[in-house]
Formats: sequence, C-alpha cells, structure tokens
Amino acid sequence: MPYYIYRITQLGPVKNLEKLEEFKVFKDASARAKELRKEADLTQCRIQVVFGENALQAEEALNTVRPAEPLTGDDW
Repeated sequence: MPYYIYRITQLGPVKNLEKLEEFKVFKDASARAKELRKEADLTQCRIQVVFGENALQAEEALNTVRPAEPLTGDDW
C-alpha cells in the first residue's frame, strides 16, 4: 500500500486535509515528512504520514476518531 503525506489544519471541528505527496516505501515517506515538518509553521498545521490502498482510504483513516482507552486499575 502506498504511504501518503498530508498537511492537516483544523478550523474548529472541521479538519482540512491537503495531500502533499505519495510514496511506495515508508522510509522515504517518513524522511520527507520530517523535512516538511522542519520547513512548516507547525503552530497552524501538522504534517502526518498515513497509509491506505488509495487516497480516499487514507483520508478516512485521518478523519476517524479513536475512542479513549478505558481507565483501569491505578489509573482511577
């Protein structure tokens, strides 16, 4: 599966996803994302690598809200 690099800006509850690049190898995608993070103003956005069968699946993964982990044992 290809790896995609996205610039994510959040205006209120809405995420704006901008696909920047696509790579076949994670190592290349990770290295490029690190370069982009150095160049970007990360107070306004974030750069993230995500994989998927296609760009639509990658964007769905970025928009998925993960449930919080349950508190157990000493976490109470």
